[in-house]
Amino acid sequence: MFRNITIGQYIPGDSVVHKLDPRIKIIITFIFIVAIFFINKLSGYLFAVLYLYLVIAISKIPFSYILKGLRPVIIILLLTVSLNMFFTPGGTILYTLGPLKITTSGLRLAVFMGLRLIFLIIGTSLLTLTTSPISLTDGIEHILKPFSRIGIPAHELAMMMTIALRFIPTLIEEAEKIMKAQMARGADFESGNIVKRAKGLVPLLVPLFISAFRRADELAVAMESRCYRGGQNRTRMKQLKIQPRDYEALAVTLIMVLLIVWNRVWTW
Repeated sequence: MFRNITIGQYIPGDSVVHKLDPRIKIIITFIFIVAIFFINKLSGYLFAVLYLYLVIAISKIPFSYILKGLRPVIIILLLTVSLNMFFTPGGTILYTLGPLKITTSGLRLAVFMGLRLIFLIIGTSLLTLTTSPISLTDGIEHILKPFSRIGIPAHELAMMMTIALRFIPTLIEEAEKIMKAQMARGADFESGNIVKRAKGLVPLLVPLFISAFRRADELAVAMESRCYRGGQNRTRMKQLKIQPRDYEALAVTLIMVLLIVWNRVWTW
């Protein structure tokens, strides 16, 4: 179950997507997220699908690995689709189930919300799968650096966000070890209803939280022992430089956005 989580994991590679400047990749991801919420017609999602297919093919990441990241959110996805389908009024009534009614407006909104959630997960997963934690930290810090003039700690925020993403695979591995140890002692995490399964997670969550706090304390001690002082007079071995391929990737993304905008305007 936990191995299906792909957000926060990094797959080393030498593809063009891996070599892109992290700042450009972060900006592209933000543009893609905004463009997804701008779509108001099913045909508009075709451009997003073609764009994601192009990125996945160039990055050389197995498509099955991308789909595996959707498994942990299946319950959230089904819940989102169900709530929008049964509780959205308007349109023609298609089916009635007691007090619940499925309308054309509810069905349309449910499909839209489900597709948006899927594309958001895939888009953010591609960012972390193709960007190392160090590069991601440098990219976030450079983007937030102009805000340091008004007192926003750019380096500290970038470091916290990257450490949080970096520790997702570590905590997943730790959770699997604890789960196997608890199952060897007779714990049951798979049978029963939802309430019983939730209660069964208590023997897993308590040691997982203790392990997370212990790792955080060890990381803080290690950073202090190395005289870590944040972004004060900090130099980098590798300087970030925008290459022509970065502008090309940004141009392809903007073309996708223009197609989505054209599709929305054409709908009007």
